[in-house]
Amino acid sequence: MDVELKYGKGMISVHLPESAESRILEPNEMPSLPSIPDALKEALSDLAEKDRNTLPGVHCGSVAIAIPDETRPLPVGELLPVLLDWLFAHLPDIDPAKVLIVIGGGLHPPLDDEAARQLISPDVTRGCRVLSHDANNSPMDDFGRTSWGTPVLVNREYNQADYKIVIGQIDPHQFVGFTGGSKGVVIGCGGAATIEHNHGLMFQDNAVVGVLNGNPVREDINEAGEIIGVDLAVNCVLSPSKEVVEVMVGRPLDTLRKGAKICADLYGVYIDRKFDILIASCGGYPKDICLYQAQKGLNMASMAVKKGGKILLLAASTKGVGDDVYFDYVSQFTSPEEVLADFKKQGFRMGAHKAYLFGSTLSQYDVAICSEMDPGILQKCHLRAADPSRVIAEWIETFPGRPKIGIIPNANTTYFYGMSTSSAT
Repeated sequence: MDVELKYGKGMISVHLPESAESRILEPNEMPSLPSIPDALKEALSDLAEKDRNTLPGVHCGSVAIAIPDETRPLPVGELLPVLLDWLFAHLPDIDPAKVLIVIGGGLHPPLDDEAARQLISPDVTRGCRVLSHDANNSPMDDFGRTSWGTPVLVNREYNQADYKIVIGQIDPHQFVGFTGGSKGVVIGCGGAATIEHNHGLMFQDNAVVGVLNGNPVREDINEAGEIIGVDLAVNCVLSPSKEVVEVMVGRPLDTLRKGAKICADLYGVYIDRKFDILIASCGGYPKDICLYQAQKGLNMASMAVKKGGKILLLAASTKGVGDDVYFDYVSQFTSPEEVLADFKKQGFRMGAHKAYLFGSTLSQYDVAICSEMDPGILQKCHLRAADPSRVIAEWIETFPGRPKIGIIPNANTTYFYGMSTSSAT
């Protein structure tokens, strides 16, 4: 039997011998919206009836809109025109130059002008200013600390606007629980110290995928968003085929709660046993744009495999490793166990944390990866390059008995619950 799975911007075929018992672990089905612009128009129209306090005031002189960078498949080009029409209708006297669109990539390298134009064309921005946030170098405003001790630093130009909007995607996340809400501002437009301290909470109890209430990383983001004063969130839930199934508009916490429930119904998969072998596709581009992003798929897939089991990760990683800090750190060591020991001794550090997350999985499972990256670079990251069909055949031949194989077409977003998993949902 051959299975076709997403890989980069295309597909890859993996052959499964008949001697194996296999199951495809797919998200549930939800219909996509017939029209994203129409759905957003309706949601914005409903907002005036449901919560007028979220609308921009007549004396509002400036607006800032945070959007994600190219690592997220959100259709910003369809959302922004509708949102801008709505803004200009409410604020007919505002100068478009007073509307700032901030590309919030967190600690990702800021986009240059050409990359920013490819993400959102001038036809879409219609005279609004566009700024790529730089977590290390952009001027920041300081709001003190959250109750979790996280310094609340946010892009100054975004913060100084009278009315603050965030556009984001709600996805399952390996330790935030779910993305969305004010995350696109707190993390996307936050300072390096903010991101590092918040993500350092990932070692706390309940910092796991699928958990919203009681998740310290998520609750810390929520608190920071309230401190900053994000007025409006436009959040979407996307299907595995990157089609929008729901658009929500409102206060960040309201859209987060509604979207997380929809997201859980879509991407939470029940299993009553773990598998001997897993084949995990990150879900194609941009989920597997680089190794740094692909780690999420490996982590999520590990929830469904037996300890000591085998995982084949399909991640094209056409942009390579994706983070110099991660690569410089991980390449110092000869094994995942060395990474884990050093990281625990040195304490949390962004970039290096990705080596720790990889190491946590690599130390417990036999992992092979199919990617476009140089095998030597992968080896420095303690990853073994492999031909997918060949390594599956080898694993099955050496397995005592008939192995149970799980196939995950969208590993970066699919998570698992049931009697055999340890994560809360």
